Amino acid sequence: MIKMNKERIAIVQMLVCASFWSIAGIFIKLIPWNGFAIAGMRSLISGITIFICMKLMGIDYVLNKKTFMTGLFTACVYICFVCANKLTTAANAIVIQYTCPVFIVIFEVLFYGKKARKQDVTVVLLTLGGIALFFFDQLEGGYILGNIVAIVAGMFMAGMFVTMGELEENQRFSGILNAQILTFLVGLPFFVFGGTQITGTSVLCILILGVIQLGLPYVLYIKATKYCPPLACSLLSTIEPLLNPVWVFIFDGERPGMYALIGGVVVIVSITVWCIFGQEKAPQEKLLEV
Repeated sequence: MIKMNKERIAIVQMLVCASFWSIAGIFIKLIPWNGFAIAGMRSLISGITIFICMKLMGIDYVLNKKTFMTGLFTACVYICFVCANKLTTAANAIVIQYTCPVFIVIFEVLFYGKKARKQDVTVVLLTLGGIALFFFDQLEGGYILGNIVAIVAGMFMAGMFVTMGELEENQRFSGILNAQILTFLVGLPFFVFGGTQITGTSVLCILILGVIQLGLPYVLYIKATKYCPPLACSLLSTIEPLLNPVWVFIFDGERPGMYALIGGVVVIVSITVWCIFGQEKAPQEKLLEV
């Protein structure tokens, strides 16, 4: 009974986590800063939030090769995701990044010599086809570049999961904290020398991004993964790519094109079905938003 209660709590934590993740697009759009500057300041605030939570929970910081590499890949995800949101639609940025599990399969085949199953090959082909549809919409150079950056974000996220592997809870927290530090250091010059205009709206938005959209959800996510089954984590994470473009459309009026909508459906449905029927043999499929 105790275990069941903990699992239910973990599921609720994942629901809240995914919902908080979904507000990234709209607040990134509302801040008139360079993408690197937004990523850096968001991670500064998020890092402070996570550090305080670690202290309150009695979790020690660990710096070693594993936590550094996890932090490095995660920092690359943060930067690419924010920049993609500035260069393309929020829907394109998050749905294309959602292809992370597919890149894990590709990396395992290319670098670890693992044999891909038929369902793995099928989902890779369907997902790549879905991504291709994004490039039929908004053919301006900026949108194309943003779509490419979103693909790179998905690739880095795959690397993040590979390096995170079976890290203990304190190492996961430490790796995520390292990511905040690295992202802040990269974004700081763009914030200082990029002609950043500081207004009440931008300060409020960056605080929301750092605390509510990134910092606290990471704490919830790491705690939830102790009791929430991998399949549940994967499926609950689909709330984020579904809600993200909805908030942006409601509050900013941005809408994806028809091809992007079709591509998004193909990507989300393909990966969700793959997670349901291929979960037992497809490791590292839990999704983590930036």
